Amino acid sequence: MQYRFGDKIKFIPAFILVCFLLIPSFAMAGHGDAKPVKKGILLAAFGSSMPEAQASFDAIDKAVKKAFPGVPVRWAYSSSIIRNILAKEGRNIDSPVMAMTKMMDEGFTHVAVQSLHTIPGEEYCGILETVKAFEGMPKGMSKVTVGKPLLYSNKDMQRTVKAIISNIPKDRKAKDAVVLMGHGTHHVANIYYPASQDYFSKVDPMIFVGTVEGTPSLDDVKVLLKKNKAKKVYLMPYMSVAGDHARNDMAGAEADSWKSELTKLGYKCVPVLKGTAEFPQVLDIWVDHLKVAFKHLGDH
Repeated sequence: MQYRFGDKIKFIPAFILVCFLLIPSFAMAGHGDAKPVKKGILLAAFGSSMPEAQASFDAIDKAVKKAFPGVPVRWAYSSSIIRNILAKEGRNIDSPVMAMTKMMDEGFTHVAVQSLHTIPGEEYCGILETVKAFEGMPKGMSKVTVGKPLLYSNKDMQRTVKAIISNIPKDRKAKDAVVLMGHGTHHVANIYYPASQDYFSKVDPMIFVGTVEGTPSLDDVKVLLKKNKAKKVYLMPYMSVAGDHARNDMAGAEADSWKSELTKLGYKCVPVLKGTAEFPQVLDIWVDHLKVAFKHLGDH
């Protein structure tokens, strides 16, 4: 093979060209080291210390592995409080930093991290900043992407509303109220909860959204229940798992639980102890976000 440059002829040995053509896809790490492309998935949840919540995590794990056969899946809990509680029980769950460090040591070059949080709040933003720090690190990962939390876009909100409504107990009558307990936050992303109220109201005027630590509050919900003359109330978590908040703050026997407070006001309360991650239609939203993140990993 030859090329002309002006009046000169330069030859490129055939074996050099063959070498270039045969070089496999490599991810370049720091200091010129070349590592074969190795893709993986990290599922990052807030976490829960309650055994009953494991059903939600198992459902997520199963759905992700079905959608990405053959792709290694790792887990991390973003809550240090939850991790410490579990550690005392002999269960060691990695933080996002530790999980990413281990994946880096295992030679993963491309990692899609899926946030299993409900809103893009403090936990999600923390994960976003943490895992992206591993991208381009010397001898680290070439590409890291992060999948959006459950609620992010207008389409997410519409799909979530439809998914939750389809999983309300079938014996619920149209006049019965449904109260969804969200976590709530002081982060600006708390706006997703009053926004959720608006989305639900347009489809079902007897569904009300409250939060434990943000707004709308239980007091706001009480006003709406009274205004709409509800008598029976279904209490459901607006969280991925039916953990401590759902079992104690929402449905617990304590005097300040939502069930107790509403019962005192004359409402007949029916707790539904299932996290949103136990609903197949909700899982589909998270998996779809992960598919986008995984696609953006590329191969280089």
